[in-house]
Amino acid sequence: MIWHQSYRADPKAREVADRHYNRQKPGTPNFVPPGRCCVFYTENQGGKALWVTSFPFAQYVRHQWAGAWVCSAFRNEGAGIASAMIREAVAATRAYFGEPPPLGMITFIDTRKVRPTIRHGKETWGYTYEKAGFHLAGKTKGGLLAFQLLPEDMPPPETALPPIDECLQLRLDLKGGYS
Repeated sequence: MIWHQSYRADPKAREVADRHYNRQKPGTPNFVPPGRCCVFYTENQGGKALWVTSFPFAQYVRHQWAGAWVCSAFRNEGAGIASAMIREAVAATRAYFGEPPPLGMITFIDTRKVRPTIRHGKETWGYTYEKAGFHLAGKTKGGLLAFQLLPEDMPPPETALPPIDECLQLRLDLKGGYS
């Protein structure tokens, strides 16, 4: 496991989140959508990475995958092989939230803001997620590509490492959680 438990306003993780293409207000302390979430962060091999899983209540979701976990941010800045990092983040999410919802996990890719991978001479988006076991599940009404990982294709649960910051660990121990 390479991922460390983090939280929605961790300053180190926020720096990475600020460079993610879907960040709406860089610099604001909270970089996670409202609601249930788990946040993972790592620093290794000279790089940094961030993963955020949101677990919105289905009644507040407008897309057709309401009830699924949502990878709302993944940014790898040289911390390892992205597809392996995705699998570990999913495993850590399972350890955090428990049994996955029937729709599993979904992630969305804005093809206007993400560079494609060239495969067999064609532009392809989501290749790293496909390598991690996700499959193209459709498009949103706004044109985002949706990639889905069903529960049966997920890795087994594996607990994330403790927070990197000792002060954060103490704070979380006192609060009794990682929200």
